[in-house]
Amino acid sequence: MSRIDDYRKTLTSLDAWEPFLLRESGLPGPRGNLELAAAVAELGSAGQFARWLTLSPEEAPVNSPQEFLVFCAVRGQGRLLAEGQSDSLAILRRFASDPRWRTREAVAMALQRWGDDDMDGLLAAMADWSCGTFLEQRAAAAALCEPRLLVDARHAGTVQEILDAITFTILSVDDRRDPDFRVLRQALGYCWSVAVAALPESGKAIMERWCASDDPDVRWIMRENLRKKRLQKMDDSWTAQQRHALHDDDS
Repeated sequence: MSRIDDYRKTLTSLDAWEPFLLRESGLPGPRGNLELAAAVAELGSAGQFARWLTLSPEEAPVNSPQEFLVFCAVRGQGRLLAEGQSDSLAILRRFASDPRWRTREAVAMALQRWGDDDMDGLLAAMADWSCGTFLEQRAAAAALCEPRLLVDARHAGTVQEILDAITFTILSVDDRRDPDFRVLRQALGYCWSVAVAALPESGKAIMERWCASDDPDVRWIMRENLRKKRLQKMDDSWTAQQRHALHDDDS
């Protein structure tokens, strides 16, 4: 029996979940209790989630046990979406811009949970988010660039197109010091490697085009991706060539 299964069994035996969740959250600390959060996301009710979503950043600051309740509630929206509760998508879009980084991570996890059941629906929604704010773009990229969602070549190709569109928007950004832009840039620094490794035939050609860009942030993004072992494993020779083109042939 897995830890998630253990937590599911425990939760079903409890009348009140919140004291247990706060105690077992793992926060403050470097890692929240993701296994417990997964169990809560699958078993929690819409009413519980709605109550926890009202906790503001002041009431549930980042890395606090109280934020864990928000994290679980946001993550649970993925299951609700998969069950047909379309209002959850608007909730996730709102929390994609939350100031708490853990809560933003829960958005990506929730979207991936939806994608497990309805990848076409997720792709359509993320194409829309890719035209949104920096943090909405970041959520779209982080949600889509998950290997388990990119087994189908058609899906992987569409994800590459969405990443291409997001990366293109960087060229017109004036304030490169905007904290939200920096969050997006950081995400793109690994997302491309996931998408290209899933469908190398088209992905390598797109990355080559971006590696030829003279935009410093685009070049940083490409350089970071080319350092990922998944690309070296995919095609070590090609990866070395692209790193050399970026003047980054340090091993």
